[in-house]
Amino acid sequence: MRWYIWIIYGLLRLLGRLPLRALHALGAGFGWLLARTDNPMRRKAEHTLSAIDTPFGDEKRHFLDAALAEAGKSFFEVAKIWTADPARTLALVREVRGGEMFDAALAGERGVIIAAPHLGCFELLNYWLCSRTKMAIAYRPPRQSELEPLLIRARGGLSAEQVRAEGSAGVRTLFKRLAGGGTVGILPDQEPKQGEGEFASFFGRQALTMVLLSRLAQRTGATVLFAFAERLSRADGYVIHFLPAPAGIADPDLPTAVAALNRGVENCIRLAPAQYQWHYKRYSARPPTDVDAGASG
Repeated sequence: MRWYIWIIYGLLRLLGRLPLRALHALGAGFGWLLARTDNPMRRKAEHTLSAIDTPFGDEKRHFLDAALAEAGKSFFEVAKIWTADPARTLALVREVRGGEMFDAALAGERGVIIAAPHLGCFELLNYWLCSRTKMAIAYRPPRQSELEPLLIRARGGLSAEQVRAEGSAGVRTLFKRLAGGGTVGILPDQEPKQGEGEFASFFGRQALTMVLLSRLAQRTGATVLFAFAERLSRADGYVIHFLPAPAGIADPDLPTAVAALNRGVENCIRLAPAQYQWHYKRYSARPPTDVDAGASG
């Protein structure tokens, strides 16, 4: 790693010494600032929320404030997740709901795909999963390539195989792990590159959606489960949720499969809507029909 990346890692380790309550307080304060200043993160979240009819009951202004506060917490809590002793990290898990589905999937020995959206503390979810079984975690390299060694080192305590979710070599590795009855973790709401996905409804608007997960499930027969770690109030810890995949997620018809994938992500988000990373650009790509309509207009 470059010298300044070592400095960042050292700062993470120092920050990780703080109690979770302090980290969440700092994060909520950072989110408060984000909600009251003009910045790219707020603009992205506003754009996403304005594009959909949120089924969450809160007025959008208040919901945006809550979502940015939770986003701030997610930035600060990773310092503890990445740098604390693994046993202390796992002690933050207060409850596991639906864990019997995960146990049954492991016992089936057909391979397991964990679809973990950008929701709650997915880094803690990774730790918990790796404490139960050997994992291969698919990830997309950061745009700033110098940060990739930092991510790999920070996640080293997981003892997980970290697989680049790009190129034929990475895809072959994921197929091999599942064919051998292993477990693979994937972010199902990560927007693929143009030409590598299908458009499907996500909260009522078309979003470019990955096809990799459904193809893995179809070709290997692996069980697909959705999962996330919900952040409890007052820094009381986390609850891990497992949800079954909607019917059709492994359908050979890709539009059917990716529609089921997005329904699975929506089902997770409805359990903790403010903890979804609404600043993540799910709608940056437009369906061809929208582009054509804009050009003809």
